[in-house]
Amino acid sequence: NLYNFKVTIVRKSKLICEGSQRTGLRIAKLHHSDITDGINGCFHFEVNGVRIMAVGSNWVPLDAFHSRDAQRYEKAFELLNDVGCNIVRCWGGNVYEEEKFFNSCDESGIMVWQDFAMACRSYPQTDRFFNIIRNEAETIVKLYRHHPSIVLWSGDNEIDEVYSYSGLNPKENSITRRVLPDVIKRLDFSRSYIPSSPYISEKAFSMGDVNQGGKILPEDHLWGPRDYYKSGFYTGSNAHFVSEIGYHGCPARCSIEKFIDKEYLWPYKDNEQWDLHSSDQNNSNNRIMLMEKQVRELFGDIPTDMDDYILASQISQAEAKKFFIERIRSDMKNKGGVIWWNLLDGWPQMSDAVVDYYFEKKLAYYYIKRSSQPFIFMLDEMEAWGHVLTAANSTPHTVRGKVSVTDVGTGRIFLEKDFEVEPNSNKRFNKIPLMYSDKGMLLIKWFVDSKEYMNTYLYGSPKFDLKEYKKWLAKINN
Repeated sequence: NLYNFKVTIVRKSKLICEGSQRTGLRIAKLHHSDITDGINGCFHFEVNGVRIMAVGSNWVPLDAFHSRDAQRYEKAFELLNDVGCNIVRCWGGNVYEEEKFFNSCDESGIMVWQDFAMACRSYPQTDRFFNIIRNEAETIVKLYRHHPSIVLWSGDNEIDEVYSYSGLNPKENSITRRVLPDVIKRLDFSRSYIPSSPYISEKAFSMGDVNQGGKILPEDHLWGPRDYYKSGFYTGSNAHFVSEIGYHGCPARCSIEKFIDKEYLWPYKDNEQWDLHSSDQNNSNNRIMLMEKQVRELFGDIPTDMDDYILASQISQAEAKKFFIERIRSDMKNKGGVIWWNLLDGWPQMSDAVVDYYFEKKLAYYYIKRSSQPFIFMLDEMEAWGHVLTAANSTPHTVRGKVSVTDVGTGRIFLEKDFEVEPNSNKRFNKIPLMYSDKGMLLIKWFVDSKEYMNTYLYGSPKFDLKEYKKWLAKINN
């Protein structure tokens, strides 16, 4: 709840000063360890004594020309709410958002992880630069500290990694180990702070396994090779919290036609305009060819038709991001959350965003929306001849209802039963008997208080048939 506060200072019956503020009252904490083995460690948020499973998006500049941000803000925040985010990370390569952003997060109950605006580079370790950063941080903290939505200040994005990759100890970064903590201690002492995302503690640095996808960081960014989304790089991570993770997908054709000239529209290979709009910082074709490999990984072949290729890339992205979210949510005891990359493009491009620059939603948007429901059924990965049906209840209430699991292609009903799941917990149910050699899609439906909900699961191993997948999509949509 938010309240309107008014404070007056009176001396000898004379009004000296007064002010008003709209804010909320809550206790928010970040619990985190220096290292982990996947079990003996932690990284999770707690609000008013309740552990929160955080699921949300990284927030990047709304437009390459920031003067146009205001024109896009309302639609962007509607998307953030609609897709089901309960947290948003204002990434260190971002700009500091305006007051209305934080007001909207306050009103919607969306937690804000706020990086200070430094990213991916080492910064000067001089008194002059320390003073610049100190003044900037003091301004930002005083400006936004009254917002209950802010649950974390983070010193920067990936600069601990920059130090570590260079053989330097991140503790030598005085900006995040001395300057910023001092500002937080003086001006916002009750708010949690970490020096960097991901944070590499002295103990972690001394152990050496601090590359992305390593085994000891409680919070990590999982980019790596960006190969098959169920590869060991992703499933082998011990991180309790994944604060960056993504997968590529083409925008809708109607959007591509707005920023790619007709003569460059297709094919994408050796295409300077596709390369330019591929989010590759060096204007190479690396991201374009990476997306091709991700499509080939899932379907075996590369569609020669532009519309089929766009759909295949969007399916690949949608299944990947769905898997990333559900892998975390299926282990609520040990995991604290996932913040995927990202909601909305700030300029026209082929990217990880699930909504393109022109506000056209990719398939991943709808898959993420289903995977982010406060209560959800999903399927664990293959284990001993089947997939276990698992529920994740992120609500403060016991949820009761009826659930069914049906094969979309054959119509076979695997399961129909009543269920009950306690608050803030997982519960494992029946095993759906399948084999690795099987391929198909399962439709999971459940009813709570006469309202229907759904999720899907793509079973089997690549390669999948795009034509069959299109049929499954059509049946689900109907």
